[in-house]
Amino acid sequence: MKIWVPTEAMVDVLSDLPRVRCVVYDGKGEMPDGIEDVEVWVPPLITPRDVKGTLAAMSSLRLVQTVTAGVEPYRPNMPEGTVLCNARGVHDAGTAEWAVGAMIAVLREFPEFRDAQRRGDWTYRHTGVLADSTVLIVGYGSIGGALERRLDGFEVDVVRVARTARDGVHGMDELPALLPEADVVVLLVPATADTAGMVDAAFLARMKDGALLVNAARGGVVDTDALVAELKSGRLKAAVDVTAPEPLPEGHPLWSAPGLLITPHVAGSTPASGRRMLRLVRSQLLRYLAGEPLNNVISDTY
Repeated sequence: MKIWVPTEAMVDVLSDLPRVRCVVYDGKGEMPDGIEDVEVWVPPLITPRDVKGTLAAMSSLRLVQTVTAGVEPYRPNMPEGTVLCNARGVHDAGTAEWAVGAMIAVLREFPEFRDAQRRGDWTYRHTGVLADSTVLIVGYGSIGGALERRLDGFEVDVVRVARTARDGVHGMDELPALLPEADVVVLLVPATADTAGMVDAAFLARMKDGALLVNAARGGVVDTDALVAELKSGRLKAAVDVTAPEPLPEGHPLWSAPGLLITPHVAGSTPASGRRMLRLVRSQLLRYLAGEPLNNVISDTY
């Protein structure tokens, strides 16, 4: 059974599995020979070029196991009879940790103090604080749970919102009424047709003055022009690990928008995520070889 994997580390962790022949394809160089024989594909972290054409050429493909929670480049192009699984859980720790760090960095004005340090300027002043805040988590799944655990002890009130309401979690239909009460709004929703552009001018207008928007989801969830307008007005602050477009081009208005912290989609790019990814892929391959049900299967409802 031929498997394409993105790294030599993944080859090593699968090397003892029976009937498995791993070939490294990192998505950057030339494709290896024998694409028509690939039965399992683990794509690289950075989406390779021509996903649609690659999948179409994999005539023996049965399983795609992504190393990301998001599967939007793959989902609409999956060949019939092929299973798509994501990396739910792998990046929870890193993404949740980034979100907490981003909140504190913006509220306590760390970027501004860093700039002052470089100037040799002692700029004493009071800052914002996370304590006593209401943190609204929009998209309360496994990462949302990890974020809430890390917020325990920061003396905040956590409000949870998910696509479907359940005990202790509000439904998306309640979101407009919840936004005006939140000091921090954290986006953790998947990229779907329903979430594309959901954070538009009306969404942002419902946020209270001085509130902080934290986007650890996907850039396309937020209307970039609407966000820039709010930041320029000084009414809101934001921290984003994802943008639309991405990578953010030189000269884009987001680069110079006031009250904004930008990181280049690094929230889940940690050693912990790498270790957990290797464990997940090995577990999935063992299940696949044994004919057992796979974890993290993407259905029509994501």
